[in-house]
Amino acid sequence: MITIVGAGLGGLVLARVLHVHGIPAVVLEAEASADARAQGGMLDIHEEDGQPALAAAGLTDGFRALVLEGREAMRILDAQGTVLLDEPDDGSGGRPEVQRAALRALLLDALPAGTVRWGAKVTAVRALGDGRHEVSLADGTSLTTDLLVGADGAWSKVRPLVSDATPTYSGRCYVETWLYDGDTRHPAAAAVVGGGALMALAPGQGISAHRESGGTLHGYVAVARPLSWFDELEPDTLVERVAREFDGWDPALLALLTESDTPPVVRRLHTLPVGHRWERVPGVTLVGDAAHLALPNGEGANLAMQDGAELALALAAHPDDVEAALAAHETAMFARAEASAADGEEMTSLLYGADAPHGLVRWFEQMAS
Repeated sequence: MITIVGAGLGGLVLARVLHVHGIPAVVLEAEASADARAQGGMLDIHEEDGQPALAAAGLTDGFRALVLEGREAMRILDAQGTVLLDEPDDGSGGRPEVQRAALRALLLDALPAGTVRWGAKVTAVRALGDGRHEVSLADGTSLTTDLLVGADGAWSKVRPLVSDATPTYSGRCYVETWLYDGDTRHPAAAAVVGGGALMALAPGQGISAHRESGGTLHGYVAVARPLSWFDELEPDTLVERVAREFDGWDPALLALLTESDTPPVVRRLHTLPVGHRWERVPGVTLVGDAAHLALPNGEGANLAMQDGAELALALAAHPDDVEAALAAHETAMFARAEASAADGEEMTSLLYGADAPHGLVRWFEQMAS
């Protein structure tokens, strides 16, 4: 039996591609149901990794039906609201935007009933020898599996089987906000965001947002402070205290924080070491953030789906040699994850470095030339 821990995009693509090739799997997910929590905002699905993964899952048409037209538009502003770069969505880009929740629902609907075990919180895993592992659950039950895949994110329960690495704080948090019916209820914020993505930047900080379906504006306010600074904030003073960090910024940009229709959520950004890898351990491997948690650069979800698809394809290609399949998967994954993580660090320097936002504008102009 193949057991996948985590029903995120990587784990679900893995389960779906296995199903396409007639290989059964079970997915253990701690959440009580598919709708237990919000699933984040927009994802740009890349033609070099995310799209081929969905093609391997046989879901290209379904994915295309989810694309929100026009959302590849992008603009870069400075702190005073001056537009430095404004790129329209001309329909020719290779990174169409979809809602994460809709994409996850597409994958869930494409799995046989019962593939995902909801409310199955993994509390411990241990090796039994010969590549077999025991997985213990919070309800007191356990199961034994021939192949265990950790698709369980930053704080993976499976990772300690192969690596001693643990995530470390990057020095920056995102404060996540949601503004609903933006054009009517939050016109200034909606106007500054435009039709797609917004990045308003200054050295060390930034306010980003994306226009989602139904006029929703989804914001991320980047603040570089120690974890203790955030831990000391009370929920009712969080907005006011974070807003002080952006004193002098354009009011329309600040509205993406101060006018949030939901209580802002602090997202602490952690990373694994760039180039994180491990020696082959029989009967277990990792995909997605469990394997290569990195700074955000638009690749995380795409890489997770690519990991899942390519692991499934390797297993289908080596039905009598699981270890060969796992070795092939890890070798390829290590290389692409290291390159992406290094790219993420470079992108973070462009976003929040001493020359922000002008360095990022020059980078985009060079890419377009």
